[in-house]
Amino acid sequence: MASHHIARAYLDYNATAPLRPEARAAVCAAMDCVGNPSSIHAEGRAARAIVEEARRAVADLAGVAPRCVVFTSGGTEAANLALAPTAGAPGGRPVERLIAGAGEHLCVLQGHRFAPDAATLAPLGRDGRIDLAALASSLAAMDGRPAMLALQGANNETGVIQPVAEAAALVHAAGGLVVCDAVQLTGRASVAMAPLGADFLVLSAHKFGGPKGVGALIAGRPELHVGAPMLRGGGQERGARAGTENVAAIAGFGAAARVAGAEAAQESARLAALRDSLVQRVRERAPDAVIFGAAAPRLCNTLCFSVPGVAAATLVIALDLAGVAVSAGSACSSGKLTRSHVLDAMGIEPDLAAGAIRLSLGWASNEADVARFDAAFGETLASLRRRRGAA
Repeated sequence: MASHHIARAYLDYNATAPLRPEARAAVCAAMDCVGNPSSIHAEGRAARAIVEEARRAVADLAGVAPRCVVFTSGGTEAANLALAPTAGAPGGRPVERLIAGAGEHLCVLQGHRFAPDAATLAPLGRDGRIDLAALASSLAAMDGRPAMLALQGANNETGVIQPVAEAAALVHAAGGLVVCDAVQLTGRASVAMAPLGADFLVLSAHKFGGPKGVGALIAGRPELHVGAPMLRGGGQERGARAGTENVAAIAGFGAAARVAGAEAAQESARLAALRDSLVQRVRERAPDAVIFGAAAPRLCNTLCFSVPGVAAATLVIALDLAGVAVSAGSACSSGKLTRSHVLDAMGIEPDLAAGAIRLSLGWASNEADVARFDAAFGETLASLRRRRGAA
């Protein structure tokens, strides 16, 4: 029997983006570099040059000096490294408490190095943004003791953009520090450190077209040091993160960063138009659909919605079979869907949250992907309605 190839639409960039051609070329070229970047001979210097060229590219994205960039194995390690009481200026007073936005990624909520009784959550409004008044009250209750705020630039599930600059102004006035998980911002909005107002940024290459398994922790100023290193050994990355650098992955990270920086403005506009087209198709097919975070500024590439009475797993599986890759708005662990802590923090009703799915676009997305989703989504809803009518 003849098999028919189904042209697939990939709409899960917030989970991982396809590798950009420029990044693939950089990875392949670096694989042929035999030297260890810590060696002083010619081969080692060649490897070091690749790493430092990438460091400059990543630093340029954030508008900081290259020495402010520490390469890690990804966003999770970068967040774990930053979220420690020892982070800050040498000789400065250690931060005593962590305040984390209630919708932060689990690498923040579970990966920090503060004592359990030293960590608190800052509530979100129903629009998904941090409650600045509640944050101000939490800071006032510190009685002058410095605190660290962990706040996403944008949420991975809903795409809601957080008021990082406003929150940072409150934290800095109270003598604290701000760590911004900018993983979802990169390639979709500016991650320039100065406007954001954060002290540290967390980046991950595979979210915007670089390879998996490499990220960075970026300090806003050279005198800021990251928390006590978690990996100890040869003293690489200026003592912040021991272990021979992953030269090939870092090269791909740098290449993706250069493209993202060069195309940022036009790409944001292009993705916003595609996202708005998706919104229109969803509303036409399911007028009762609820779009989460619709009242707040959102990423140009992200749409998270629920159709009342339709389970997320049903939609994700049906769309996958029809050749469209999306994800559930809730976290997936060991194949089991669990309720989204982000939607819980926004006060979304459990039945509605259980149907949340996320569509996310990126550098290779196009109108054909939108059309494929529209057709598959329409067929899925029609099938569900027929079943209900027959029941």
